[in-house]
Amino acid sequence: MALTILGFVLLVTFGVFRMGLSAWEKGESSKEKFQKTRVAAQLLSQQIKSLMPYKIKSQKAEGDFLAFEGKPRSLKFVSTLSLKTRRPSGFVYVFYEFQPGGPTGGRILQYERRVVNKNFMDEDPPEQDKVPIFDGLADVRFEYYQAEDQEKTRLAGWVEEWSAKDQKELPTALRITLVPQKREITGEEPPIVILASFPSSRYEEVATGPVRTTGAAVAR
Repeated sequence: MALTILGFVLLVTFGVFRMGLSAWEKGESSKEKFQKTRVAAQLLSQQIKSLMPYKIKSQKAEGDFLAFEGKPRSLKFVSTLSLKTRRPSGFVYVFYEFQPGGPTGGRILQYERRVVNKNFMDEDPPEQDKVPIFDGLADVRFEYYQAEDQEKTRLAGWVEEWSAKDQKELPTALRITLVPQKREITGEEPPIVILASFPSSRYEEVATGPVRTTGAAVAR
């Protein structure tokens, strides 16, 4: 009977140990993945901060326009920083796109190429050339801050879309909110928020935590 009790105690102890070890391994894996996401966020932030107010020469009557097009789930712009090469490569056309779904959650795809022609904003990037830079995402939101303009009766605040071709200017700042997928062990994780100013402003940072989408102010 003593041996039976001892065997039962050892079995329970071993089971608890295995459960604890499994939880620790999953926690470490989740922590490592989060750190990789933070590093990728820093790289993306640096490329955005290197945005260039590049003007495209138009052959149409509409005239020249700034190469910047922002939508709720995608972004196009020109940067002086390439993520593909460490060597200076001149101006690069950059395209970010959120692709939802998949076994590991949604992901952000990045495409870039050197600015070598006049119509690159109208081209559709080849699917095989898009590179995933984030995965495991439940959602992504691109938002654009517009400054107050009394002549245009425009209020200050965050908007979901921005076309420099129509606005004739860049937004004051860009905010990208990365919402990680809910994990089995750690549960919900705080979103990663990338906030970067453009040439007319100075405020820029990468932060984590909840973010308000209305009534926000941009520090200058």
